[in-house]
Amino acid sequence: MKFESRVVHRGDRKRRPGTPVPSTTPIHLSTTYFYDSAATLDRVLGDEQEGFSYARYASPTNAALEELAADLEGGVGALATTSGMVAAQVAFRAALLDRPHSVVASHSIYGATVSLLDDVLGSFGVKVKYVDVCDLAAVEKAVEENRAGCIFIESISNPLLRVAHIDEIARIARAAGASLIVDNTFATPMLMRPLDLGANIVIHSATKYLAGHGDVLGGLAIGDETHAPEIRRLSRIVGPVLGPFESYLTMRGIKTLALRFEKQCRNARCVAEWLRSHPNVDRVYYCSEPDHPDRDAIERMFAPGLFGAILSFEIKNAHKENVLAFMDRLRMVVPGTSLGDVHSLLLYPLIASHRNVSPKMRERMGIRENLVRVAAGIEAPEDIIADLDQALRGV
Repeated sequence: MKFESRVVHRGDRKRRPGTPVPSTTPIHLSTTYFYDSAATLDRVLGDEQEGFSYARYASPTNAALEELAADLEGGVGALATTSGMVAAQVAFRAALLDRPHSVVASHSIYGATVSLLDDVLGSFGVKVKYVDVCDLAAVEKAVEENRAGCIFIESISNPLLRVAHIDEIARIARAAGASLIVDNTFATPMLMRPLDLGANIVIHSATKYLAGHGDVLGGLAIGDETHAPEIRRLSRIVGPVLGPFESYLTMRGIKTLALRFEKQCRNARCVAEWLRSHPNVDRVYYCSEPDHPDRDAIERMFAPGLFGAILSFEIKNAHKENVLAFMDRLRMVVPGTSLGDVHSLLLYPLIASHRNVSPKMRERMGIRENLVRVAAGIEAPEDIIADLDQALRGV
């Protein structure tokens, strides 16, 4: 099946002789499952037979979502978690279990991931080295000097949309015996599949494009044949599992992912092209730019004709108070802290995604006081442009 069909049909609608097939994913609320035979329960609990016993281990609704996610990303197995940050925690634990507790991470990533690496993992003795992952020589040097057990990157960096050569970084990871974790939230498996490029674990904030309607908080960690069993084993211990209703909503959202994301990508490109000539805009960041510094990687790894649904831009001569006033003038675009919804969202990294990142590190990332990020929705592009225009003209 092609991607557009797999998002609709994978994970549920399983046919069993003499049993009716529900056309939508059933919501199983039970925490506990039992069998006619205690011996069967014994085999299920011992992983000798497929089945369900306790919802912290697995449940039917979650299993359907996890099967779908693994299929879309090309993984061996998946875990649905209570948030994208929980998925990241599980991924790092699985990646570092039998490896040196040292991480080489992209120096341009989501602010909460920086806090996770520095404040949470760092407090348990994990050493973190930040590097420009678009500089392969710098990555190779950092991995060797720091004896990295794990490399972490975003498929499209947040918020400046840099794109590294994932397959080359995967080669560096393999040579060093390190695991490669890729946050694929911005790209989705419709744009690229990092596991196909050699990554070991892919994570998502399912809250974003996968669920897609701003009504679910969730995450996903998808692993290869080595890491998927470790992710599952850890989940049985620490219990980060997503609730069945949220799993149902996420799976329902994924069924329209192909339609939504294609429209959002088209809208983002249209808005980016318009912004380039706006008198109150200094610079636009978007993956379709002819002079994008990672053009080769984009052309080689992205699905044809798609460049993502996120763009960022710098407002000319704007300081914090000017940007806040610009946000207050928006009438349709939502000035919120997320992305991937059906409505367009505008985020100000300085007060939201990168609020807790030090000014020095923000400067190194290239995140300036006048930078905003737009996640295009599915509205008419003319309406998105009109709203941004009237708000910008007051700057």
